[in-house]
Amino acid sequence: MTEAMPSPPESSSARRAQFLATEHWSLLATRSMSWNESFARSSMFLTSLSTATVALALVGSATQFGPEFVTFALVVLSITLFLGVATFVRLSQVNNEDLYWVAGMNRLRGQYAKLEPGIEEEFVAGTTLDVTGIAQTYAAMDVTGFSALHVFVTTPGVVAVVDAVLAGVIAGLVAVQVAGSMTPAVAIGIGVAVVAVGLFIGYAKRDAAAYLARMIRFHDSKDATADRRGNGSER
Repeated sequence: MTEAMPSPPESSSARRAQFLATEHWSLLATRSMSWNESFARSSMFLTSLSTATVALALVGSATQFGPEFVTFALVVLSITLFLGVATFVRLSQVNNEDLYWVAGMNRLRGQYAKLEPGIEEEFVAGTTLDVTGIAQTYAAMDVTGFSALHVFVTTPGVVAVVDAVLAGVIAGLVAVQVAGSMTPAVAIGIGVAVVAVGLFIGYAKRDAAAYLARMIRFHDSKDATADRRGNGSER
């Protein structure tokens, strides 16, 4: 009986590169779907908000902005706020998931560099899982830090501000009905909006930190498993 000859190293490297490229395209497709969901959810929320605004204008003119209008406004705005909060939460999750896909693609590029040393010099994106590598892929200075200005230009940040204003309007309407005066109602509405913005930012920061911690633990466990396999194959 003849023993099977081992495959040439070139053939093994070619198969490995093909498998890595397949995984890379899978991550790219998943990242694209995540961003498409993000845009679709944002559009759905803003469309609902525009529709609610038009409905409030029509009902207000028909009811002379009386008690019926206030009741209708509270119901419509509460539903819109719920949709906005759900949109914000999902957008925050999409941002965290996007960081995970980017980390996976950085990991794959690191493997490409091992297969073909020196090729990493041609990569625009990063090849490592540290802050520098992730930031290089995002073309940003530091995506794992916190910048107050950057928060408000992201899609979740914009939605958070709109949600906070909605919460302030609802609180103002309730305050007008209770206090019967516009001045304290405006102050209460502004206060609620500011507090809501802080709560949204706090939630996003806490959720991102927890996601980063899980991601680091997961990749560390994968690296440890790979090291054990490598040590086992050397014995």
